[in-house]
Amino acid sequence: GNRIYDLEDRLKPDLLELRPDVLSILIGINDTWRRFDSNLVSETKDFQDCYRRILATVRHKVDPQIILLEPFLLPVPEDRRSWRPDLDPRITAVREVAVEFDCELVPLDGLFAQAATRAPAEHWLPDGVHPSPAGHALIAEAWLQHAQLEE
Repeated sequence: GNRIYDLEDRLKPDLLELRPDVLSILIGINDTWRRFDSNLVSETKDFQDCYRRILATVRHKVDPQIILLEPFLLPVPEDRRSWRPDLDPRITAVREVAVEFDCELVPLDGLFAQAATRAPAEHWLPDGVHPSPAGHALIAEAWLQHAQLEE
């Protein structure tokens, strides 16, 4: 679960009925992961088209502040490097829809790459995907810097 299509399916009950003032979306790594563990292929164009449908619906029905977070990956274990050709185009897709829909963008993939120069990748993402407490703190700090919430 937790692929972009699952998010689209949950849009009405989980979001539209709640009418939030702020919406954050972090999606994409599971679309990549399912390719490698379940052979469930989500092409980048379909991923981006689905993302556009979600954002268009949200803008039309609720129009909250939208903060998009890039999916991210570090090479832990080493075989995660082979996921890059699938994930990198998704990151580009998220960047493009952020511009198209005037969303704030939190560049987490770059931030985790930068963090891995200060401490080993395992310190941030023990399996290359799921954050440690330090990784969660990095995400939270970056989100707060980009959220521009009113006091």
